[in-house]
Amino acid sequence: MKMPESVRDALIAKLGRRNFLRAITVMAGAGGASLGARAALAETPTKRPQVTLPKEVLQPHKGPIPGRHYLPSAVDQVLWGYVPAPDTRPALRMRSGETVTVDSVSHEGILEDQGRDPITYFGGHGVPRTQVLQDAIAIARDYDRTDRDFDRDGPHVVTGPIHVAGARPGDVLKVEILSLVPRVPYGVVSSRHGKGALARAAGGGSPDGITLDEVMPPVATDGRPTGNPLTYGNVSVFTPVRRGRGGVPSGVMKRGRRGEVTFPLRPFMGMMGVAFAQGSGPTDPALNSIPPTLGGGNIDINLLGAGATFYLPVFADGALFYTGDPHHAMGGGEAALTAMEGSLRVTFRLTVCKPGSGDAPTVAFRYPFGETPEAWLPIGLSDPDGSLNGQVNDLDIAMRRAVVNALDFLEHDQGMDRAVAYAYLSAATNFEVSQVVDRTTGVHGVILKDHFSR
Repeated sequence: MKMPESVRDALIAKLGRRNFLRAITVMAGAGGASLGARAALAETPTKRPQVTLPKEVLQPHKGPIPGRHYLPSAVDQVLWGYVPAPDTRPALRMRSGETVTVDSVSHEGILEDQGRDPITYFGGHGVPRTQVLQDAIAIARDYDRTDRDFDRDGPHVVTGPIHVAGARPGDVLKVEILSLVPRVPYGVVSSRHGKGALARAAGGGSPDGITLDEVMPPVATDGRPTGNPLTYGNVSVFTPVRRGRGGVPSGVMKRGRRGEVTFPLRPFMGMMGVAFAQGSGPTDPALNSIPPTLGGGNIDINLLGAGATFYLPVFADGALFYTGDPHHAMGGGEAALTAMEGSLRVTFRLTVCKPGSGDAPTVAFRYPFGETPEAWLPIGLSDPDGSLNGQVNDLDIAMRRAVVNALDFLEHDQGMDRAVAYAYLSAATNFEVSQVVDRTTGVHGVILKDHFSR
């Protein structure tokens, strides 16, 4: 008999994952709970804290703000579509090891193809004016730090940068994600022409592996030649949040005549980065917010939720950390282009790690690296300099780099012979597609810490 998911989760919360696994092993040997329950858990590399929905919409400065510092997404401080350069003026300064709470704003619902008017857009889906975020309204209406170009600019509202005292090039910034709380009880998933896993090729044909009839959104609805984003034919799916099975906060979508499909929220920040590229101006292509880089940015790894840690090599004094692209939920690969995008209140602890300190994986001094309580996450990017020198989106390249970074970690941090480590990765480590839609594609390995516990 398969153990109910609610019972399993309760036992994990009480016993801890490792002790739960040991108990299941004993029970299975005695004819108790099925080995299937143990296998199902082993396939889940991270157990996150339960998502808490606030009693009210988290408008700026309202509700619990647990960090020592607080950074709202004020219209005169955020960057829309671009990331900070090493000479960008900090929005906040803090000491290493301190905490900061950031009110992130999702770009979905404020973009030009949605009318750049969140009151009207969300109101059309039954959201009352009081449940539309004031900072989203202000950004859509008043942002003028750069001229917006929907076809050129990235979509993301980027909050920061944060100057962390003592950070110098050659260090690592350790980013601990302490908590993530949805600011609103809804999100949006969008598919846009020319983007996503099934996008039409730049020349108008179909990409390798599919036909024009299989392109999404359908070719016949492509209105980009009009030059008016409102007529592009892009598709946005409004997704409300309510409690699903077992009372778990979930996204809800219609499935035609058969009712609804629900899926649990798994919030994370798609964008966490440090200043990396020096542009000739704030809208230099090297600073576009879409492609991830060696400085992190739009990394889109769905395991980096509450309780996870993200390590970033530092390229500028103060590191200049920024964040954005809040997700309520995302499947691996982010196939349609966006995840379930929704604004989050996130609290980080930011700590500077010096070379030789042992405070960060050695790989992290040259490449982004992730970690959860259960797993290490070596990362590979297809084109880690982002928009510089053209774009390469070959997943094979991302996979190779993820494997090399995994080998370096296992050899230098875990003391494994490199050939044995290569064999171990093949036998016991899953390599997952982070995303295929950010120009630069990503792959990450999931090395389970339980394998190294003896």
